Amino acid sequence: MTVPAATSLLAASFCVLLLAGCATTGEGHPGDPFEPANRGIYAFNRGVDKAVLKPTAKAYQAHTPDWLRATVGNFFGNLDYPITIVNQLLQGKLKAAGQDTLRFTLNTTLGIGGLFDPASDASLPHHDEDLGQTLGKWGVPPGPYLMLPLLGPSHLRDVPSQVANRFLEPFYWYNYGNERWFSLALNLVDKRARLLPLDATLERAYDPYGFIREAYSQRRLFQVYDGDVPEELLPQEDEEEDVPDDEPATTDDEPAAEAQPD
Repeated sequence: MTVPAATSLLAASFCVLLLAGCATTGEGHPGDPFEPANRGIYAFNRGVDKAVLKPTAKAYQAHTPDWLRATVGNFFGNLDYPITIVNQLLQGKLKAAGQDTLRFTLNTTLGIGGLFDPASDASLPHHDEDLGQTLGKWGVPPGPYLMLPLLGPSHLRDVPSQVANRFLEPFYWYNYGNERWFSLALNLVDKRARLLPLDATLERAYDPYGFIREAYSQRRLFQVYDGDVPEELLPQEDEEEDVPDDEPATTDDEPAAEAQPD
């Protein structure tokens, strides 16, 4: 079995990041020690997106009916459930694992291979778990922030998930003809099309790279703790001394004016 191209790409990116880390002074964002290299990779990713992926996603959205895009999303979303179920079991979430096993079974059978979503009609909850979340549950810290070539934002803790997920994807083992590569490309374009509404927000950001870094980090924190993030891990805002509304501010040099009689 040959080594997947994604694994080779990850190995090359780590070499670049390590070399860049030796050249940095450690200043800047505390969670992003490889920021110069990360920004270079982000610029490369964004160039590829603008040249290829975004135009393809816009054409896909413009020329594909809503019902067909929904079917494509259902199909590939259903293929992610083995990843979720395995990680739920590793985290000891037996009830959630049972719910998603039932959801996967219903959508695969009654939903005709996942093209339709009868599990949602049956009010079965939807969950999303991966190896990065499992490692976080086990107490592994996120580590430094990384921007991976073509794969996008990550933390060092999440990198093994990028590899492990591929071994749990059914199409990873389906290696006949071009169906596998066509399916992976269609899944990528469909996911990019779903992100098109967020492009305007990103374009308005003063620092798009920093915006993505903070959004990704907060989203992963939320996912690891299932929304119940410990207060000490939440971003701290600077406390400002506000003057109470019912007590007007005064200074020694400018005493409050006395009320004048009518």
